[in-house]
Amino acid sequence: MTGDDKRPRERRFATWTTRRWLRVGVAGSLVVLVMLGSLGAWVLGRTERLSTDLSDVKSPALATGFRLEAALLNQETGARGYGLTGTPEFLVPYREGLAEEKTDIAQLSDLLHGDAEGLRDLEAVEGAIARWQERYARPIAASPPGAASPLVATRAAEGKKTFDQVRSTLAVQQGRLLADRARARDDLGSTMRLRNWLFTTIALVIAVMTGLVFEGLRRGITRPLDRLGTDARTIAGGNFDHPITPTGPADLRRLSREIDFMRRRLVRELAFTEEARMRLDAQAADLQRSNAELEQFAYVASHDLQEPLRKVSSFTQLLQRRYGGQLDERADQYIDFAVDGANRMQVLINDLLDFSRVGRVHHEDQSVDLDEVLERTLAALSVGVEEAGAKITHDPLPTLAADPTQMGMLWQNLIGNAVKFRRPGQAPEIHVTAAREGDLWRFTVTDNGIGIAPEYADKVFVIFQRLHNKDAYGGSGIGLAMCKKIVEFHGGTIGIDPDYRDGARITFTLAHEHPERPGPDTLPEATRSGAELRTP
Repeated sequence: MTGDDKRPRERRFATWTTRRWLRVGVAGSLVVLVMLGSLGAWVLGRTERLSTDLSDVKSPALATGFRLEAALLNQETGARGYGLTGTPEFLVPYREGLAEEKTDIAQLSDLLHGDAEGLRDLEAVEGAIARWQERYARPIAASPPGAASPLVATRAAEGKKTFDQVRSTLAVQQGRLLADRARARDDLGSTMRLRNWLFTTIALVIAVMTGLVFEGLRRGITRPLDRLGTDARTIAGGNFDHPITPTGPADLRRLSREIDFMRRRLVRELAFTEEARMRLDAQAADLQRSNAELEQFAYVASHDLQEPLRKVSSFTQLLQRRYGGQLDERADQYIDFAVDGANRMQVLINDLLDFSRVGRVHHEDQSVDLDEVLERTLAALSVGVEEAGAKITHDPLPTLAADPTQMGMLWQNLIGNAVKFRRPGQAPEIHVTAAREGDLWRFTVTDNGIGIAPEYADKVFVIFQRLHNKDAYGGSGIGLAMCKKIVEFHGGTIGIDPDYRDGARITFTLAHEHPERPGPDTLPEATRSGAELRTP
């Protein structure tokens, strides 16, 4: 075969799939097995036929031939003895020989059915027996008893001659039967040897085919799949640049190429994801640094502005006490504006300082009984509650792991707002509930005040955002923003119930166990340095 003829055949085999290889292998194996099975069945059938012919025909025919000879000898002995003595007892073996003769000849006829030569030999034997019986045995047996038959002497030579012919035909028959049995034995022996060799060959062929099947499965399926699995485990271990080499039949090679295509796409996606993660990490670090700097700025601003603000407030108050009423009305108005602005600035700075401390200045978590914290808060707000005539009730509140100071600030702002934003001419009614939801507790603070419009549900939690002017309702606009910061710091969320229309209902969640918080070591180094530098 030339190289040009070999390459197209190799290319043709290269397109074969696992299913086609299996079909061809199974079909070839079945053809070989059917051929071997047919040959084995033929050999077994021949062995059975030869064995049956030997045991049921040849051997019985030879034995019957010998019995026929014995029956004829009994007839000859009995007839000759009766002819010499005239004693009837000699006729007993003669008559028995006749009966046995008929039986043996009938049996031989059945056994030699289809054997032309054997039947010719049997006819020759029957003819010789008939001549001997006609010329010698029957006439003597028919002689009267009591005296010797004269036929014995007169037909002695003829009787001997005819009986020798009987013996001769019996000898020919028995020789042929012996030869047939010997040939049958030889055929049976050679067939059995052929059978043994054939079944040994079949066993070897089956063993070789089994080995070829296993080797074909190993090379065509098992080894490519093992290699593919090894490559997949290597990639799963983190070596995404490891290529997958296609091996095996066409469908396994196609599968390997598809998996390798998926690997390359994953590499591209991972590279894109890694780049995005790095950008996100950088943005998160910038955002964390910015938040830390903003918190530090708020703290520093509120802390460092305390002293000059106290001076401004003190001197404006002194100015008001000393010169109040001595200047014109416009001057007194200006002084009042300055004192009010200084006082409001003082409140705003203090609120801003408290807001900046949430999440930055944090005590260790401890078991906090919210019932006790709420009672202390109500005691602190007792003056305003009594003045407003507020009625405050609450369900049993749980005990959580939290910062007790911040929990107090949370209740103070929520209850204080509910009391402050009441309807004119109507006493405030405030109710606090708590319900377990999985790993969280959901709290609600419901009042019958002026309420919050749904479009302002998010705005009220933004720092310094006010829905009313300072003359209608006082405050700095930090309260709900501080509540949001405290709740989120403790792993929860807070919002306004938009479906409640008879006032305001604020709902928030708190975790039963405080979530993990980033410590100072997780902040950027510059931020940590600035925080350590500024924190008193």
